[in-house]
Amino acid sequence: MSSEDIEALGPKSHAALELAMAEYDKGDPKRIHHFVKVRTFARDIAEAEGVDERTRYIVEAAAIVHDAGIHESERIYGNAGGKHQEELGPGVARPLLEKAEYAPEAIERICWLIAHHHTYANIEGADYQILVEADFLVNIYEDAPDNAEARRHAAEQAKRHIFRTQTGTKLLELLYLS
Repeated sequence: MSSEDIEALGPKSHAALELAMAEYDKGDPKRIHHFVKVRTFARDIAEAEGVDERTRYIVEAAAIVHDAGIHESERIYGNAGGKHQEELGPGVARPLLEKAEYAPEAIERICWLIAHHHTYANIEGADYQILVEADFLVNIYEDAPDNAEARRHAAEQAKRHIFRTQTGTKLLELLYLS
């Protein structure tokens, strides 16, 4: 895929989207730190796995906005459950993506990924797999920052049931299973 094809998907850089998401999450450093870390892991896994430029572009943008539904979920349902995030996230992310001038094709795939990023059965597509793995790498720590045994147990389960990429698995092992 040429650089012109990538430019047809949206802005050359995801910086404006990241700033827009930070603005949306203002006053919530935990959420901002979360998407920055997920974006970094997603980018690194995608690059190391040698996925095509289009997939890297989509997964990196999706990583930035993957949890866009959390605040609405908390407001409407009183919690940030994964299924509620999947339900509400695309509606929050879509205007951010449109304002940042992502192409309709890119927006549709990014919103689809948001709507499935907590669904772990039948993961298809490198972008979907990479997003889920990157989110797990961050969530395992954030869910139990002071409990190494809980992190180890979660990592073992994720390795058995979720992780498929060589790079994501290596990062999981380095972080939690060494």
